[in-house]
Amino acid sequence: MVNPTMPTDPANPPYAETTSLTRFIAAEVWDHLWPWSHHGFQRQRALQGAGMALGLAATVVWVLALLGHLQAAAVIGWWFGWSVFEVFVRLGSKPYVKDGPWWGRRYRVANTMDMVCYVGFKNLLIGATLFIVLKTLGFLVVLG
Repeated sequence: MVNPTMPTDPANPPYAETTSLTRFIAAEVWDHLWPWSHHGFQRQRALQGAGMALGLAATVVWVLALLGHLQAAAVIGWWFGWSVFEVFVRLGSKPYVKDGPWWGRRYRVANTMDMVCYVGFKNLLIGATLFIVLKTLGFLVVLG
């Protein structure tokens, strides 16, 4: 049956039906931070492998920023590049988004624009948090 309140078909991530709140929250955090899946690797090995390499490179950039070896502009550029690539990784690996309030358990199949918005907002929040922490601790050099 078609649900007129959902713009795309419903989706069911593997962890969506868990009854344990602790497991559900842990799975949600993992789902947001780890864009790869076993299913994605089986379908798109080259893209998923390149995504892992680029994800590792983005992590190295944050570590270099923590050590004070990179300026803010370099970190922002790398983070933006990773975010663009993550859209393709997630579309091939975890092609769903949450529909409705953040505390809900209703998911739907993501189209490209859904994924761009999801990844962009998620990475904006993560990047801003890391940026503020590094800046506050004095590790990140901001161009004046």
